[in-house]
Amino acid sequence: MRLRALLETDALGLRLLGGEDELDRTVRGVMTTDLKDPSRYLSGGELVLTGLAWLRDPEDAEPFVRILASAGVAALAAGEAELGDIPDDLVQACLRHRLPLFAVNESVAFATITEHVVRQVSGERAGDLAAIVDRHRRLMTSGPAGGGPEVVLDLLGSDLDLRAWVLSPTGRQIAGAGEPLDAGLAAKLAGEHLAATRTGRRGPHRLSAAGSTYSLFPIRNTGRGAPPASRDVRETVLSDWLLAVEADAGDWPAARLDLLQGVTQLIAVERDRRDAARTVRRRLAQEVLELVQTGAAPAEIAARLRVAAPVLLPGLGTAPHWQVVVARVEWDTEGGTGAVDTGPVAQALLEEILVDPATVGADSADRIAVAHHGDEAIALVPLPAGPLPDSEDEGTTSIGLHADALLAAVRDPLSSGLADDGRLTLGVSAAVHSAEGLRGALEEARHARRVAAARPGRVCAAGHHELASHVLLLPFVPDDVRRAFTARLLDPLRDYDRRHRAELIPTLEAFLDCDGSWTRCATRLHLHVNTLRYRVGRIEQLTGRDLSRLEDKLDFFLALRMS
Repeated sequence: MRLRALLETDALGLRLLGGEDELDRTVRGVMTTDLKDPSRYLSGGELVLTGLAWLRDPEDAEPFVRILASAGVAALAAGEAELGDIPDDLVQACLRHRLPLFAVNESVAFATITEHVVRQVSGERAGDLAAIVDRHRRLMTSGPAGGGPEVVLDLLGSDLDLRAWVLSPTGRQIAGAGEPLDAGLAAKLAGEHLAATRTGRRGPHRLSAAGSTYSLFPIRNTGRGAPPASRDVRETVLSDWLLAVEADAGDWPAARLDLLQGVTQLIAVERDRRDAARTVRRRLAQEVLELVQTGAAPAEIAARLRVAAPVLLPGLGTAPHWQVVVARVEWDTEGGTGAVDTGPVAQALLEEILVDPATVGADSADRIAVAHHGDEAIALVPLPAGPLPDSEDEGTTSIGLHADALLAAVRDPLSSGLADDGRLTLGVSAAVHSAEGLRGALEEARHARRVAAARPGRVCAAGHHELASHVLLLPFVPDDVRRAFTARLLDPLRDYDRRHRAELIPTLEAFLDCDGSWTRCATRLHLHVNTLRYRVGRIEQLTGRDLSRLEDKLDFFLALRMS
């Protein structure tokens, strides 16, 4: 289609600001961006839509327009919603570079223009995808009336006989039509896509696996929810989705390739909507984290947690346990175009890692709150509060996330994306049941991450249970970690003693002082040996430790000395 046809379509709300002599240019696609340098995503012939979030100073206009003109884009359309009138510096820059410039009325959504352009371009090239664009608005909606990416993938199957899936960078299925993709195959496809992207190869990438050929198309997030502007692929490689199509795109005509690129643009809208929905959860995590790190009173932190709990666990009647997960992505200083802002990278990646790999859908992270502080991502994970032992017959149940399990399903594809110059390290705290324990949990998770960083490998994790007692003696371990270790080991016994007057703590001290001798300990405490055995059994049940093991005896000894 030609630019002139866009201007003549009243529903699009376009107003020409310059370039009247260029209105016969052909539009071959559309891209929405707020990047200062979107050149890596341009192939020529696009109508570029921008909200002008990149325009902070008057001198920003000239290099932006020069990049678009050099890439051969058809025209630029700037939204009036952010700044009102289009700045004159941008108008003049477009005139100098003979780039047609449109103003988009604030009442018109970019999605409306995208839908119209893709419909027209698709209709001219191949009418078999017109239905996809006609139903684009369903992709944008949520709830029963919507359909998300499945609508588009359904029509790819029915109209083009193409089986396709939307995958996360870890290989988790975001959407698919028909039978789900095998988890192992999905991880392999994601790994191939990440590896190819890191080498700079342009998509679609092709891979033969399980007797079929798959073509992998990147789904890049370049809208308002996109990462900060950067030409370094390392800032987006671990967060971009991909479209996997069971077909060999190597022999496709250019028209069909362009149509599939249009489909990825439609799915990118869903990605932008998903990222916008995470804003509230990210803000909650950031607020709690700031309170914890600044040493706020437990009552203030508890109040903020009460606000967070209904958002993260709707319908929960009691306060949950909380667990802290810390992640860090590190890149070698050589081989990139400059420093990489790793905090947002780790944040987006941790949000994906904390989702059950078997869970399908774009909104499956709605119970995870992740903030980033510097180059570190910190997740606040709510866990439904289980009943605490309150009778002689009750035991304890292990709850929460485990470090190794978190990375088991995602280690291979992420290693491909990290290639030879990146590392992901992750630390997991124990579960805590109150605001008082969050600071210790945060320090515990951070220290566990440092333990993981000391290990070889591109993707490593460590949990609180790996913070062995002898490590706690090292002077660099924070006091909060020591307190968290002591509280986790002794608090169940103190609580039990308070409720039942059972004297488990004095019994433990005497048992250790007597070097585990049942006879000497029973004599010291004036107890029958069977009574002593019952008490020691209760200690082991409440703590999950075994007092016949030297390691557990040492842990108890240190916890008592540090308490």
